[in-house]
Amino acid sequence: MRFHTITAVLLLLLQPVFGEDESKKPDEGAPAKAKEEKLSKPVTKDGKITIGGQVVPYVSTAGKMVMRDEKGKAKASIFYVSYTRSPVKDTATRPVMFAFNGGPGSSSVWLHLGILGPKRIDFPGDGTEPLTPPARLIENESSILDVCDLVFIDPVSTGYSRAEKDTDEKEFHGLESDISSVGDFIRMWLTENKRWSSPKFLCGESYGGIRAAGLADFLQSRYGMSLNGVVMLSALLDFRTIIPSEGSQLSHQVYLPLFATTALFHKKVEGEREDILKQAREFAYGEYGAALLKGNEISEEEKHAVAEKLADLTGISAEIWKRKQLRLDPFEFRAELLRDEKKVIGRFDGRVVWDATSVDARNAEYDPSYALALGAFSTAMLAYLGDELGWEEDQPYEILTGVGPWKYGSDNSIVNVADRLAGALRDNPKLRVLVMGAHADLATPPEGMAYSLRQIVGFPPALKSRIEFTYYDAGHMFYLNPPDLKKARTDLVEFIHAR
Repeated sequence: MRFHTITAVLLLLLQPVFGEDESKKPDEGAPAKAKEEKLSKPVTKDGKITIGGQVVPYVSTAGKMVMRDEKGKAKASIFYVSYTRSPVKDTATRPVMFAFNGGPGSSSVWLHLGILGPKRIDFPGDGTEPLTPPARLIENESSILDVCDLVFIDPVSTGYSRAEKDTDEKEFHGLESDISSVGDFIRMWLTENKRWSSPKFLCGESYGGIRAAGLADFLQSRYGMSLNGVVMLSALLDFRTIIPSEGSQLSHQVYLPLFATTALFHKKVEGEREDILKQAREFAYGEYGAALLKGNEISEEEKHAVAEKLADLTGISAEIWKRKQLRLDPFEFRAELLRDEKKVIGRFDGRVVWDATSVDARNAEYDPSYALALGAFSTAMLAYLGDELGWEEDQPYEILTGVGPWKYGSDNSIVNVADRLAGALRDNPKLRVLVMGAHADLATPPEGMAYSLRQIVGFPPALKSRIEFTYYDAGHMFYLNPPDLKKARTDLVEFIHAR
């Protein structure tokens, strides 16, 4: 869900039972197998939901799937929750979507209880206000379960997914190993549920977009699995678009349109959003980009002129822009925009405004939009899994957990998987991509996805025509805003039906 992972919660260890009768112990290896079979046994429940006036019966399944190495040794167990419509005469015509969040280190709870699943958290208003604990679940009339089965995947170390005994969990904490393990899960789920003939979709949020791009290529090249669609929800493909670094100007250019739309929301600038966006994009890749490239050789006159235009677009004074050498990262922007009001705005949702803990802090010291959501999703998920789905587990369900250091496979840790998505599109002429971006998402700016896809060299027009963009008013989890949630359902259903 987020890119700066939080400190890991210590796992609860299962202790041996004292006084166990040694004479009744089976042969070595059998206890582990019995435990494995018990943990992997799925729990199914019948349910129904009303979507668009239509009653949709379904079967929910909560379970664990054991991942094994080439010798058959259990390496990890991946927890999942699936929803399949019932009855369905011909599953070959019934699409299935595999959904996961990002982090890396996030469970799939956000997509599960926020937008796609049959239940969602009942947030008040437009999703910018905290709810009164405990969080409650209601029917999600905007679920896509009426048109598509759903499988929510928790990668290893998230949710209830864990590396097995004698396996180092770090084996799964990396770009390639993560893609491989999630890809293997998808293969196994399709095999066990006899769904290879079904239309197949992926939905990845945040870092889940990088995972989805990698999977689109991996599933096809490794298993010959051709996908029908990939949904990139508040996602990214290239870390350079969000990481400011010495000598790289890209993130400053990519964030500028988002700074402008966020300032517009808070009435720090005036105008129509589309006009503001157009001005900000043209300025970002034109005059502003040229000024940044000049570095310390820029003249004071040009610096002043550029700072004035930045002030007009963002509502932050030209003096601050000049003091910051025309460079504000999103953490500084969140602290500066409403500093005079002693307020800080959210990272995941720039519409959320809470009191600043320090009016003199250079960076936003916390994210109110994250604080608003974390407790609600955690409480709701644990109550739902145990009370409604009937899943029993002793260890904690890891909503977000530390998985660092994540192995990106490159010395400088800058990852760009746009070429993998392009390769999947090239090799599968029927594959389509839906990019869902939000105008108040200060975690993964929508312009980053647009930029990354523009930079694929030699991208034929026929491939570009299979990529759709759609935008929402709220932030990273735009589905907490009811109008955006309804729009997202419409966009997703049209995307699935257009195959």
